[in-house]
Amino acid sequence: DVQLQASGGGLVQAGGSLRLSCIASGFNFDDFAVGWLRQAPGKEREGVSCLSTRGRTAYADSVKGRFTIFSDSAKNTVYLQMNNLKPEDTAVYYCAAASYPEITDGSCLYDYWGQGTLVTVSS
Repeated sequence: DVQLQASGGGLVQAGGSLRLSCIASGFNFDDFAVGWLRQAPGKEREGVSCLSTRGRTAYADSVKGRFTIFSDSAKNTVYLQMNNLKPEDTAVYYCAAASYPEITDGSCLYDYWGQGTLVTVSS
């Protein structure tokens, strides 16, 4: 079974930082693209960032320069470092994995999603 276990969410003031982690299991981590999506209250889920198997990255325009995605294959873990957080970053964040290893049109083609972790940014 593919499992993606996200953690690291919480309450932070605007301008603060958080690091999300996602531990993957049930598939060969090195063969899958991985990434993060988010869903704010009343809004559709949107892609935040993606990391291809070759190390290429993609970011939503709204987070470029503030968020960084990286992974540790020895730990089967993908991270999302979020700096200079804004109230509009408040959302449930989900990690996801894609069997297609590359980034297409700025996003990954996800097959699997994990449970979310809530990030709340206060103004």
